[in-house]
Amino acid sequence: VGPLAVAIAGSRRLLDLLWVLLAASGIVLLAPLGGRLDPLGVVLALLAGSLWGAYILLSARVGRAFSGGTGLAIAMAVATVVLLPVGVLSGGAALLNPQLLTMGFGVALLSSALPYSLELEALRRLKTGVFGVLMSLEPAIAAAVGFVILDEKLEFRAITAILLVSLAAAGASRFRARGSIN
Repeated sequence: VGPLAVAIAGSRRLLDLLWVLLAASGIVLLAPLGGRLDPLGVVLALLAGSLWGAYILLSARVGRAFSGGTGLAIAMAVATVVLLPVGVLSGGAALLNPQLLTMGFGVALLSSALPYSLELEALRRLKTGVFGVLMSLEPAIAAAVGFVILDEKLEFRAITAILLVSLAAAGASRFRARGSIN
């Protein structure tokens, strides 16, 4: 929801909307069919999507305002200060374990510092709308990883969804409007 909303908001041409519609169709196809949806779950999913869209817009702004990784370093420092009390209360003295600190550093590097740095660089070079369509690849990539690593079976519907989202991402990247690089 978030990345596609950003892509729609950034659309200036009919062709841009085609990529958004293709990606949205693929994502809907990846959603489970049947069953009753939990209203609270739907609200929380929409909230998460909205926050993801806000993350894209704010990250693009941070990327333009700060050079290199300065903005990311500031954001991570603020997040650390905000979450430190929660971590200390739940972890206590275990947080002083050198092995745990080393593993935590590795997780922080691989799950936050490196991916967010790459996203920040991408946002410096792409319009937020193109980036939003590219972010919609994540469910398709997750399905493909499930197929390859977890030996999950993909139905025709899931394969079609992956192809639609991949086509949308390729099209949005290939046919972006001139002057779309920040």
